[in-house]
Amino acid sequence: MPFALELALEPSTLAILIMVAFTAGFIDAIAGGGGLLTLPALLTAGLPPHLVLGTNKLCATFGAATASYTFYRRQLFEPALWRRALAGTTIGAVLGAALAQFIPASWLNQALPLVVSACGVYLLFSHLPATSAPGAQAIGRRRQWPQSLSLGFYDGVAGPGTGAFWTVSTLLLYPLDLLRASGVARTMNFVSNAVALAVFIIGGHVAWVLGIGMGLALMAGAYLGAHTAIRGGSRFIRPVFILVVLAMSLRLAWQHWIGAA
Repeated sequence: MPFALELALEPSTLAILIMVAFTAGFIDAIAGGGGLLTLPALLTAGLPPHLVLGTNKLCATFGAATASYTFYRRQLFEPALWRRALAGTTIGAVLGAALAQFIPASWLNQALPLVVSACGVYLLFSHLPATSAPGAQAIGRRRQWPQSLSLGFYDGVAGPGTGAFWTVSTLLLYPLDLLRASGVARTMNFVSNAVALAVFIIGGHVAWVLGIGMGLALMAGAYLGAHTAIRGGSRFIRPVFILVVLAMSLRLAWQHWIGAA
């Protein structure tokens, strides 16, 4: 069934999805929230919601792996300091992805536009706190459990905006300088994406050809975005990112709420 749906997609639709994936990878590596672009794009392409979630996890894993490795290689993430968060993210993602398998498609159709819109509004009005001295990540390790379990669970169920939520919550809880918080966010996002993807694969909710194609584009965007973020040039993307997210949220709301009424 997934392969048949992929064949039914128009070439122009596939090209748009590839471009969206590249843009999402670039944005996600800088500030998080790439799923706020890929998830609505897959939904508007007409794929069923469960297949959308699984395919989105596949392509997102490509980009998250690229970005997290880039930050790790530049010594902006120290795994030994974040063992609790890695474990909590894994557990949360398994539980969230397992729950998503049993949520009726009609509920997902109604809920996902709301989730995407809420994330977009949050990012519109959120303000990053002041940066702090490097090394502050050693403080408050007990906070890693509730943070990682909740965000891992959310990423397993739906996921749009998870990277941005990781960045902001990490700055608020510990805090870190922005680059190190981004390194944490990219790594945890990769873990939850990979774990949730395994669950969706078991459930048969992955469009492989489409997901791999978008994943490669997302990987290229993530590589460019991660290097741009490390060089410190991320502010220009925020207003464009928010406008695109809110526009796609409105389209989804029209399609699944007003249009279906």
